[in-house]
Amino acid sequence: MKMIVGLGNPGRQYEKTRHNTGYRIVDAYLEDKQPTWKKKFQSLYYEAIINKEKVLFVKPETYMNNSGEAVASFANFYKIDASDILIICDDLDQPLGKYRLRSHGSCGGHNGLRNIEQHLKTQDYNRLRVGILTEKKEQIDTIDYVLGKFDPKEQEVLTNLTKTLKDVIDDYIVFDFTELMNKYNRRK
Repeated sequence: MKMIVGLGNPGRQYEKTRHNTGYRIVDAYLEDKQPTWKKKFQSLYYEAIINKEKVLFVKPETYMNNSGEAVASFANFYKIDASDILIICDDLDQPLGKYRLRSHGSCGGHNGLRNIEQHLKTQDYNRLRVGILTEKKEQIDTIDYVLGKFDPKEQEVLTNLTKTLKDVIDDYIVFDFTELMNKYNRRK
């Protein structure tokens, strides 16, 4: 069983914000499946069989900084190893339109990832970090920026990137993660 987690914040005021990129990618991936979301562990979740693999999609509603509570609860309940978890989140260190797959490493200052590491007790889990930066990082107020919404041109870039990210998710379900990184990280 694989678990794919889109990070974000619940509530209308956070819809379409940069920080909700993880939610948006998961929603876009599942769009044609018309999922019926259920609630468990302070999260929305959906189970599906994709390419003969059982996949659990999760959108924690704990707010970004407490995402680890939900991720660890699902991992423990379903006995999912950290190596079978893919976290999809925004990345303020990459320009909009870029992404990076990683199988381990530090949170890089992302509070949602930091909390996941604390709750999983490891930095060895898979992540898909999606760039959101459109300005010089040192010239922005981080909180205002990540909670801000994409303008129409930025939205178009994200929408175009989403087509590739759907392929990444499809391949994540069937590929070894090292193969997945080799295939997609060099395409940027």
